[in-house]
Amino acid sequence: MILADKIAQLRKKLGWSQEELAEKMNVSRQSVSKWESTNSIPDLNKIILLAEIFDVSTDSLLKDNVEVLDPLSENLEAGVIKISLEKALAYVENKLEISALITKGVILCVCSVIPLFFFLAMAETNRLNLTGSLASAIGIVSILIMVSIAIFFFIRTNQYENDITPIENEVFELEYGVHSVISEKLQKFRSTYNLRLSVGIFLFIISFVPLMFASIFWRGSEVTLMMLIVLILIIASGIYIISPVAAKYDAYNNLLKDSSLETEKSKRAKRAEKLAAFYWPLLVAIYLGWSLWTMDWGVTWIVWPVGAVLFAALFGLMELLNKDEN
Repeated sequence: MILADKIAQLRKKLGWSQEELAEKMNVSRQSVSKWESTNSIPDLNKIILLAEIFDVSTDSLLKDNVEVLDPLSENLEAGVIKISLEKALAYVENKLEISALITKGVILCVCSVIPLFFFLAMAETNRLNLTGSLASAIGIVSILIMVSIAIFFFIRTNQYENDITPIENEVFELEYGVHSVISEKLQKFRSTYNLRLSVGIFLFIISFVPLMFASIFWRGSEVTLMMLIVLILIIASGIYIISPVAAKYDAYNNLLKDSSLETEKSKRAKRAEKLAAFYWPLLVAIYLGWSLWTMDWGVTWIVWPVGAVLFAALFGLMELLNKDEN
């Protein structure tokens, strides 16, 4: 196989157009076209750069008797799985599908108490001809139904287990050029990840504000219950915003296990995401438990501003401990 055919084959294998390869090589598209059509030959520096971009040796490019289809296959240790670009992208898609199912389940669990609060509010205002006991009964049945549906979504995630196991639980190696493609996708995605993570955490922190104002300015329990519904919906929105980007970000990093491309900023964002995923659901559980136990909604809202300050303090402590370890 001649050099022109090898360049075209490797470019197409990575899913790049001639324009994309030309941009990476800092040349014109016409130059790449001439290389692939044998109208010209890249100089030595360009060949070295091609070898680096395609992650192949210069010998495999220059020697006509050396094929570049899978030049590292003979050097692979036994049991090491080769991951092509198609498999890598399929893994990312599977992680997104799993995240979508888990997100649906989590949001259903978080929102399962909304019907209870709604019907209790209706009973407080004598609407819908509901008594307190009937409202509680309907609400509890709704909780059981929504949690059951959530469990169904959680169980459905096992259908992707066989597809993600080779990357998450086995020793694997990326094929030529796949590492650079995934690294580039991660780099482009990082700003979106940081933005949506920040928005999600912001929603968690300010979710208590409607309830706080309702507790201060309106003493009716029905208003408090409706604002509690708003609080839960804001938290569910934060989960909906964070979950897919977190799954995609983790998928890219799982594919790049052998790299250290994460910046310190992205590492901090990932630590904040993990803390938030545990901290805010726990705070919701504490708030609901305390409120339902005392039924003093005008006081229990104080959990949220205190919790927001505590979250910032805990994250600061995590960063301090991390610096000490480093």
